[in-house]
Amino acid sequence: MNSGASPEQKATITSLSDSSITVECIFRPKEYSFSKANTWTPSSEVGAEFNKPKFGGGQPKTVSLELIFDTWEDKTDVRDKTGPLWRMMKNAPQKTEPKTKIGEPPYVVFRWGNLWSFKAVITQLTEKFTLFAPDGQPRRSTVTIALLQAEPEEVWPRQNPTSGGREHYAVHIVKEGETIDWIAFTEYGNSNAWRHLAATNKLDDPSRLRPGQRLLVAPLD
Repeated sequence: MNSGASPEQKATITSLSDSSITVECIFRPKEYSFSKANTWTPSSEVGAEFNKPKFGGGQPKTVSLELIFDTWEDKTDVRDKTGPLWRMMKNAPQKTEPKTKIGEPPYVVFRWGNLWSFKAVITQLTEKFTLFAPDGQPRRSTVTIALLQAEPEEVWPRQNPTSGGREHYAVHIVKEGETIDWIAFTEYGNSNAWRHLAATNKLDDPSRLRPGQRLLVAPLD
């Protein structure tokens, strides 16, 4: 069983509105970091020399990643590989805002090996082409992608991407209405992995999950 992701292991980005849209890329980070901001607003008491700040709420975590796409050996246009990423920036017919009923871009899952996954929305995408065929067709590109946290998570990736252990597996908190096959799809990109998820957590009846239940998301064999 793989306990983590190596610095040269491939990563995937999958649309949660259409699981058939999955992008595979090369992720070789020297480092990566998450950031989070809280909103604080000074009170407005007239005449006061000091106005105590009031907490306005926490903001989602963000992360910016650099991904590499290479089709030199395949002799194909690298844009065929990166095109689905750009489509993930567009409104998804399957996803609408409940109040306005207006379509919006899908939630996505970024997954790197078996070490961690990050449920998010894509806020910014930049593609730089770096290698071309003699006829000018682009064969390699570097994509810089900014992700904004879409759901609260209990466990976030460690800063050493080459290490990991059982105590650092991700934890999924069951939400109202979630089923084990849906959780398996969101965590592993494959609904059939529900058996692995059930076995890992020693679930006697996988069909009976309760909101707030913590499920250990262990790597697949």
